[in-house]
Amino acid sequence: MRKYEVMYIIRPDIEQEAVQAAVERFQGIISNGGEITKHEVMGKRRLAYEIKKFRDGTFVLVNFTATPEVVAELERIMKISDEVIRYLITLDVA
Repeated sequence: MRKYEVMYIIRPDIEQEAVQAAVERFQGIISNGGEITKHEVMGKRRLAYEIKKFRDGTFVLVNFTATPEVVAELERIMKISDEVIRYLITLDVA
């Protein structure tokens, strides 16, 4: 198992319940074969540039350990999710 970090931005125009549901869905994917070590919903922030016609977004940062298969599944789900406007999964070397 390797250490990973994922940061994703959720659309600003959805309700808080939908944001919470999306966060829980992604946590469930990670927990199904991995372990979350740190989870932080950073809140709504202004983007540096416009992404998909949005100027704001809800930022979420998650540190976790998992197998590459779990990371591939997480990336697949984030790619097709309507709530996520941008995501980045990196290998945590620290």
